[in-house]
Amino acid sequence: MTQLTKLVSAGISLLTLNLTVLAVGALETSAQSSPTTTFSDVQPNYWAQPFIQSLAARNIVTGYPDGTFRPEQPVDRDEFAAIIRKAFDQPPIRQIQSGAVYKDIPTNYWASRPIEEAYQQGFMAGYPGGYFRPNQSVSKVEAIVALNKGLNLITGTSAVTVPTAMQRVVPQKTAQKPVKRRIFMPFAFTTLMQPLLTPKAQAASPPTTDRQAARPASFIITNTYADANNIPQYAVGDVAAATKANIVVNYPNPKVLNPSKPATRGEITALVYQTLVYQGKIEPIAINLPANQYIVRTPVNKENAQ
Repeated sequence: MTQLTKLVSAGISLLTLNLTVLAVGALETSAQSSPTTTFSDVQPNYWAQPFIQSLAARNIVTGYPDGTFRPEQPVDRDEFAAIIRKAFDQPPIRQIQSGAVYKDIPTNYWASRPIEEAYQQGFMAGYPGGYFRPNQSVSKVEAIVALNKGLNLITGTSAVTVPTAMQRVVPQKTAQKPVKRRIFMPFAFTTLMQPLLTPKAQAASPPTTDRQAARPASFIITNTYADANNIPQYAVGDVAAATKANIVVNYPNPKVLNPSKPATRGEITALVYQTLVYQGKIEPIAINLPANQYIVRTPVNKENAQ
């Protein structure tokens, strides 16, 4: 009986030991899978530190095995596609035809799936001849255009032309028919109709705030960026829409976009962060943080920045 008791006790001890080992192993695995949020080359006073730390905590951006983030390193197109895949969950708007792959993207390429999804969701596209150029750096303006296209920040051409409502007002104000009628009508009859005409004309004019909100892209660009002339014409509408949405972040000068400059990892992280803020998926960074001053605000919405 004593021997049986010893065997039972030994069995219980062995079971307890196994459970302890499993628990410790699970904790170690969890610790290893937790995303790194601090990097040796991203100090607390680095301008993009709040953006990087927040997206790293969500595993949208990651560092390198040596513990660095390399925030000043340019972002290639394949890396940009990978960040987009982690940050956004957009429904596909187009499909890659069966067998249609980019000539410079092998089947086993590490970013083949992110590149395919970035294309299908409308963020990115290839180049003539069937090439994607995965190792080509993404410029600042290309990144902004990609985010705008993929998230459909603007619809139609309203952001790049004078608003339709204002176009309708002009013919009504300049039409000559009411003037001719007043010339041939008796004075008394014209006086009686004046109260009816005046409210109609006033109703046709939109409030000042509406006209400001609907200003064309050229106004937003020229009144926001000192280097507006360097922005490619094809990107004016996209940059204007992203600027109105407070997505653009410029360091060290908010008024200088540097559109053709290769975007760094720090800049891409800031753009993606602000895009998520616009979507309501993440909280804006605190107003008292230095990084807040680099978020670009248009003349129209600057008053509401606080």
